[in-house]
Amino acid sequence: MFFDKKIQEVKGFVGRLLNDRPEGRRVDVRTMRVVAGFVIPIEDRKPRVDRAFTATTKDFSNTGVAMVLKEPTAPEEAILGFHLSAKMVFFRAEFRHTEPMGGGFYQHGYQLFEVISLKDYPELESLKL
Repeated sequence: MFFDKKIQEVKGFVGRLLNDRPEGRRVDVRTMRVVAGFVIPIEDRKPRVDRAFTATTKDFSNTGVAMVLKEPTAPEEAILGFHLSAKMVFFRAEFRHTEPMGGGFYQHGYQLFEVISLKDYPELESLKL
């Protein structure tokens, strides 16, 4: 019984850790999911595959993703690519915010706007994880 109370205390703390942000509680549901992915900057309305780099995710919402990078800056507009269901899937995304994580890492929040078709951007086919 004492153990159950301790577990509930842990669950409460971790729940607050996952849901609280410096500016208050989240209104959307985030799912912790670590996935390797590509960040492909968009410049002059074109993906710069030559400037693509890999990163990892921290979590996802239904319209956003937190990417973890070693750099304090991130492209304002990008295509994010992930290996899902045995294939690469790409999304057009816009940068929203940066939060330092400690240890020299930064969490960059991106809002996802559309699924990108490889027919529209065949140069993305060269990117594999």
